[in-house]
Amino acid sequence: MTTSRTLLAVAATLAALTGTAAAQDWPTRPITLIVPFAPGGGIDASARLQALAIGEALGQTIVVENVGAAAGTIGSGRVAKAATDGYTFMIGNSGTHVYSQSLYKKKPYDSVADFEPVAMVTDSPRILIARKDLPVKNLQELIAHMKANQTTMQYSSAGVGSGTHLPCALLNFTLGVNITHVPYRGEGPALQDVIAGRIDYMCTTIQSGAAQAKQGTVKGIAVMAPRRASIIPELATTGEQGLKGVEATVWNGFFFPKGTPKPIVDKMHKAIETMIARPDIRQKLETLGLEILPPEQRTTAYLAKFLKEDVERWGKVIQAAGISVD
Repeated sequence: MTTSRTLLAVAATLAALTGTAAAQDWPTRPITLIVPFAPGGGIDASARLQALAIGEALGQTIVVENVGAAAGTIGSGRVAKAATDGYTFMIGNSGTHVYSQSLYKKKPYDSVADFEPVAMVTDSPRILIARKDLPVKNLQELIAHMKANQTTMQYSSAGVGSGTHLPCALLNFTLGVNITHVPYRGEGPALQDVIAGRIDYMCTTIQSGAAQAKQGTVKGIAVMAPRRASIIPELATTGEQGLKGVEATVWNGFFFPKGTPKPIVDKMHKAIETMIARPDIRQKLETLGLEILPPEQRTTAYLAKFLKEDVERWGKVIQAAGISVD
């Protein structure tokens, strides 16, 4: 027994030394960043911006590769099975690493067990908006209206299981109301029907919703986040208006395949922190409608803990709402 324990201890020590040695030299060649979405979208734009700056911090080129299909699960699955040498990592988000764990009858991968968290960097809160002629002025009035008229009301989204569907599903689940969901093929047409008064409310992206609220084409009801959004600072959060637990920000973070040596993970994390400290990068990310997370929420340990909790939280919502993409 003692011999077995000794051998295990030696093996663990050798593994740690090997990882440390690899990290000292890493990176010696270009690194591939998998973006599990099509080129040209918001995540792709922010990923390319960050990849350039991270590469500069590491002194090595980062090559961006788009692998867009199946709501980001194809590209994510590829990273889950990639070599653990530090030369393949990805940008993931709420959709790839949280919603995917409950939307499919057979999970495409285990986002907790198959990935090595590096850092959660930004988030993009959802904003709850209502048609401009809905007889409510704030969140509490909307809640009362929803409870009294749930059999006739409708809410829209960019599609079943999308980042504009699940936040409203969470809201409805929390309030205990059963309101008809009308899915569209994209955020644009879903938002247009709220503007036109054919749909009662929507939990849309902060970029689109804030712009329409400021123009007066819709009513801004609440920012679904722990803190107010810089793009529309005058609009109070759901928590400030008396409804906690319905925060629905879509976060973005970086992951290696599970088993990537900790020294490499730590070195990448340091490079990400160097990137995010640059005022020019922060300004460009904020222009894209992204909120920079505070330092305590950008740690590897925080992402690991948060991911487990987020998967569990959204799993309950998705199951209770009977949402599935299969």
